[in-house]
Amino acid sequence: MRKLLGFLGFIALVQGLGGLVGALTDRLRWGFVHRWSAFDGYEIYVSVVLLVLAVALFAAAESRGTG
Repeated sequence: MRKLLGFLGFIALVQGLGGLVGALTDRLRWGFVHRWSAFDGYEIYVSVVLLVLAVALFAAAESRGTG
């Protein structure tokens, strides 16, 4: 379970960073934040939420201990 939480945290981190960089620079336009039309106008907020989710997932993975 720890590895799964770490993997999901990594995916959330990459998507959040990619979405934030894409929203601020208009150069890097990949990931599901820019693909879904439901997030139009809210890319920065969704990216920040993904970064917070990544931190929470990493913390949950660490609290699970070894395994």
